[in-house]
Amino acid sequence: MRLFWMAVCAALLAAASMGQTRPGDMVVDVPFAFVVNGQTLPAGHYVVAAGDDHIRISTPRAGLYVLTHGASRTDSSGSKLVFHRYGDTYFLSAVWVAGHRSGRELARSRAERELAGHQAEMELAVVSPGK
Repeated sequence: MRLFWMAVCAALLAAASMGQTRPGDMVVDVPFAFVVNGQTLPAGHYVVAAGDDHIRISTPRAGLYVLTHGASRTDSSGSKLVFHRYGDTYFLSAVWVAGHRSGRELARSRAERELAGHQAEMELAVVSPGK
C-alpha cells in the first residue's frame, strides 16, 4: 500500500512540473490557427519559450521545437509573437521577449513563399501574452 501511494505522489509531481513555466516563457492565447514548421496549429493556449537557436511551442498535450535565427530590435518592449498573414493563413514569423533586444525569427517556409508570390499583400498580426 505504501508503494502505491509513493507512485501516486510521484505521478502527481511529474504532472505538476510539466505544467510549470520558466522565467522568460510566454503564455499566450492565439485566437487563430497558424502554421509553424509545416504544421498547422489550432487557435488556443500555448507556452512559448525562446532558446539559443530554437523556440519551443507547448500545449498541455504536445510540444514542438522549431529552429530559428537571431534577430534584433531597437527597443526591448513587450513580449509578443509576430505572424505574417496572407488571406486567412497565418505563419509564425518571430518571437520577442520583454526586456531583450534580441529575439528569434523563423525562416519563411516554402508554403509561405508560395503564398507571398500569389497574394498582393502581407499583413502583420501580433499576439501578446495575457496580463
